[in-house]
Amino acid sequence: MEIHNELKELSRFLAEYATCLMAVGVQTSRILRNTYRIAESFGYQCDITIFQKTIIMTLHDVDHTHSYSLVVQVKPLALNFAINSRLSALSWQAYDEHLSLEELRIRLQEIISRPRENKWLVIWLVAFANAAFCRLFMGDLISMGIVFVATFCGFYLRTQLMERHWNHLAVFILSSFTASFVASSAYLFGWGDTPEVAVGTSVLYLIPGVPLINSIMDIIDGHVLVGTSCFINACLLIICIAIGLSATFLITGISTL
Repeated sequence: MEIHNELKELSRFLAEYATCLMAVGVQTSRILRNTYRIAESFGYQCDITIFQKTIIMTLHDVDHTHSYSLVVQVKPLALNFAINSRLSALSWQAYDEHLSLEELRIRLQEIISRPRENKWLVIWLVAFANAAFCRLFMGDLISMGIVFVATFCGFYLRTQLMERHWNHLAVFILSSFTASFVASSAYLFGWGDTPEVAVGTSVLYLIPGVPLINSIMDIIDGHVLVGTSCFINACLLIICIAIGLSATFLITGISTL
């Protein structure tokens, strides 16, 4: 019974660890490698099946005499590269330093409970970054300023709606509409020489780049099921962005100009 309890507790930790990795935007192959590494540090092996919202895991000893299986839901965490890096480093710490399960639990909680960057700082930085995208597509200074304001408004709305747990598809539609509607002022009032660039780049901050990249890499690595579901979800978000833009065009009549 002692080995069974050890398998049970380690399985629960590994499942929590894997779901945290997936929630913050880690590629499937990397999730598997990191989780296998921790299991190996305890002298066990694990088999994992990953879906878009759930993970199925079986942990067993080398000769398959004892095993423990469980199914867990993926944690609702936001994309975060800092947590991604720290969680990956934790797997190497477990392997190199032979950390106890209790120490691993403490370190995991420290990683995922660390406060995120200031909300207002993120909004300002995203607005500046999208304005830079406008310049990259040959937008003039006036268009850059309009894109900055549009992105600021759209991303602020997105932040507020996500905090209120709105459906993410509706959030993308409303955020896209808000940003593009503000940017359409360049057309409506004749501001700047590149109003089309202002409208086109105002929604670039919403493009789901990480899910798209991860989905392609998963499919290439042979994780076709999770890669396809991730790709479909990313395509749905892109469609929502297009719906928000279309609403702006219909209301302002820009398409007829």
